[in-house]
Amino acid sequence: MPSMETPDAKNFYIDDLLIGHSSANPCLPSERGLYLHIPFCVSKCKYCDFYSLPQSSPGHSLDSYIEAVFSEAEKYRGLSFSTVYLGGGTPSLLKAGGLRKLMEGLRRIFDLTGVLEATIEANPESVTLELLESALTCGINRLSLGVQSLCDVELTSVGRIHSASQAVQVIDLARESGFENISADIILGLPGQDWQSLMISLETLIGLDIRHISAYCLSIEPHTPLALNPPPDLPSDDEQAEFYNSASALLVKRGFIHYEISNFAVPGYECRHNLNYWHSGEYLGLGPAAASHLDSKRFKNKANLDSYLLDPIGQVDEIEELSEHEKAAEEAILRLRLLQEGLDVDHLARKYGDENIIGLVSRLNQLVKERLLNRNGANYRMPPACALVSNSILSRVLGD
Repeated sequence: MPSMETPDAKNFYIDDLLIGHSSANPCLPSERGLYLHIPFCVSKCKYCDFYSLPQSSPGHSLDSYIEAVFSEAEKYRGLSFSTVYLGGGTPSLLKAGGLRKLMEGLRRIFDLTGVLEATIEANPESVTLELLESALTCGINRLSLGVQSLCDVELTSVGRIHSASQAVQVIDLARESGFENISADIILGLPGQDWQSLMISLETLIGLDIRHISAYCLSIEPHTPLALNPPPDLPSDDEQAEFYNSASALLVKRGFIHYEISNFAVPGYECRHNLNYWHSGEYLGLGPAAASHLDSKRFKNKANLDSYLLDPIGQVDEIEELSEHEKAAEEAILRLRLLQEGLDVDHLARKYGDENIIGLVSRLNQLVKERLLNRNGANYRMPPACALVSNSILSRVLGD
């Protein structure tokens, strides 16, 4: 399923429509997030280019994987975290027992006493009451469901193996088991999709009291089955844009805040873990392909499960240490993703020094002149109408 994984050190800000605690209570600089990549799926969706493998692959047992995660985690023993995020892949494949083992082991290694939000991603076909109850017992208080659509034809067209009715049943089950904070992913531009089917999916989720919706435009990634054999009924780019704008208008009308390019939330239900990314906070990623940002360094693990299982602590293959002006520019483009909060350049000046933001401020002001950004004093914000062209805007902010 699409997920907000730990961002790739080089490409995170480029993928603006494929990425979900409150904007009234923004993340503090001292917050740090823990991300765990669970790289297993029952089957690969036709559009997916995240690193994941079939759960049935030889030698890839969940127990051995959890033990490898513990080994990697020991490198960072004693770190404290404010948020935890289990992404994938399909973390719900851990089942109740695996989830308990994972969370209990992490609590022995890390200080999780200050965790304010803990999320597990799940696909509807692998969610059970036992899993939900185990998650709550383990301190997980947020569920992110890969719904993608509530139209069975659209789900089948991209290889999703759950049905619309299963998704609705799981939402009801999660609510009954005690989850109040439930997020749903929706894809815009699925084969055969039109505004009526998309509106039905959104209205149904709103009626089910979903309080966070991530709406991603479908991207045809190279070498995926969808790219190799594109269906004839894929909506055009213009149709995708219409879906995005119409979905945004509908959700805002129904009380959601469009707080980030692809994310909408009832006030107070913004994803705190992801806000930490967009605030350029620290995070630790565990597992193959997971990325981290600690002590002003960005690094990423190899995307190779076999290698990870053999040597969990020797997987870092990308390390990047940015200069102060590079850090300022990167934080600027991350914060500009936050459509309501925006970027405060006074904050950047205090953090990185006036001398390191002079060129950045000049580029921001030029974008204001072109009406691609709005300015109010020291605060710069991207107009929601420009969200669909955010790639080019953010690239210019960065100085490319």
